Amino acid sequence: MSVDNVSAASEYSRLTPKLAWCLAAPHTWAASIMPVLLAIAFSCARGYAVSVITSFVLLVIAVLLQSAVNTLNDYFDYVKGADSADDNVEVDDAVLVYNNIRPQSARNLAIAFVGVAFALGIYCIWLAGWVPLVIALVGIATIFLYSGGMTPISYLPIGEAASGVVMGMLITFASSVVLTRTVEWLVLAWSVPLALGIALIMLTNNTCDIEKDISAKRRTLPVLLGRARAMRLYQGLVIAWLACIALIVAIWYTGGLLFVPFMVFAAYPLAKALVKNPKTHATRIPAMSAICSLNVVLGAFYAIMVVASTMTLSV
Repeated sequence: MSVDNVSAASEYSRLTPKLAWCLAAPHTWAASIMPVLLAIAFSCARGYAVSVITSFVLLVIAVLLQSAVNTLNDYFDYVKGADSADDNVEVDDAVLVYNNIRPQSARNLAIAFVGVAFALGIYCIWLAGWVPLVIALVGIATIFLYSGGMTPISYLPIGEAASGVVMGMLITFASSVVLTRTVEWLVLAWSVPLALGIALIMLTNNTCDIEKDISAKRRTLPVLLGRARAMRLYQGLVIAWLACIALIVAIWYTGGLLFVPFMVFAAYPLAKALVKNPKTHATRIPAMSAICSLNVVLGAFYAIMVVASTMTLSV
């Protein structure tokens, strides 16, 4: 390699707003937006007057935290050499691999996302007290431990459970507390479908990465189970996800049962494609697209059914 080429390779590109947007990975924001939307739906169904301003602040916080997770994941995977252009990932999912950005710039961007989210969170803490503060601290710790540290959570068999519980259940619970100023423990039960959907996003990614993770000595859940058992677990969780929504609506939000057939009809093509997808290195992109879309479809129908349960129809 010539001196000129070495010099060019040593120079990093500037982190532009476009690249920062790519690091934030907007196509994944549904995973964090849906819990807040469901918290709004739960609050409305329980008869609370929901503040538009507070709802907007919660949505912005959720998006900022998801953006921090995405950016840190990209950063740590890059500095640890876990990502490469041969991994069949979209350009937006490995920004540092495909763009010559200084890694520290991505790390600082993630810290900025967390800082702004925490600053906005002070408003929520002022409204609702210590509960959202505790959950915020748990969430921030999880963000940094998810991809960072000697043994990141994403490298362990608890990754799916951790992401599902924190994002699907705790964010929904904290948002409900802020919106209503009350602690309703049933919100945690109502949030189980969200936890399943978010956990399946990670399970999709990890199942596609089994061979890569084995060579990297990662002990993810699919690595421990093996592909055959991981696929059976996956199918079971997809069914449980749909059944859980229907069961919760049948018990607590009976007025929304009318929409269950429509939910199944809308979700079936995506669920079928996911179950049939072999979740291999070569089929990662359609699998990830389908699981993110299914989270949006089921989350939207779930919210509609919750709100519809409070409506009285007359002829």
